[in-house]
Amino acid sequence: MAAPATTKATIKTQTVKDMKKLGVYRPEYDRLIDIYAGLWEQYHRLMKDYDTGTGYKYAAKTGDDSVKRSPLVATIEAVRRDILAYSDRLCLNPKTERDSKLPPPGKRSKLEEALRGDP
Repeated sequence: MAAPATTKATIKTQTVKDMKKLGVYRPEYDRLIDIYAGLWEQYHRLMKDYDTGTGYKYAAKTGDDSVKRSPLVATIEAVRRDILAYSDRLCLNPKTERDSKLPPPGKRSKLEEALRGDP
């Protein structure tokens, strides 16, 4: 199995391929796809920092000896929420596929079949 895409360019290329496969890609979405790819790249970097730098520390002590969520963990959670929001807008998750009126991948709508003259 190939390594996962972790650079913005490779993530963007893979996202466009996925969207085309699902039948939801339009060139007008390229700016959103660019932001989405940037979020994924940022997420990969943050997770690498989290895995190697903090030893999975979820909480951090403050100056008054209280405990609060680690700033790195808070950032990771925010990026995850942003990725989810963009994946909804780009129709890249099962929830949006289930909630949308789009035909399943590979199946044409009745209007498309009529316009193409397909039975």
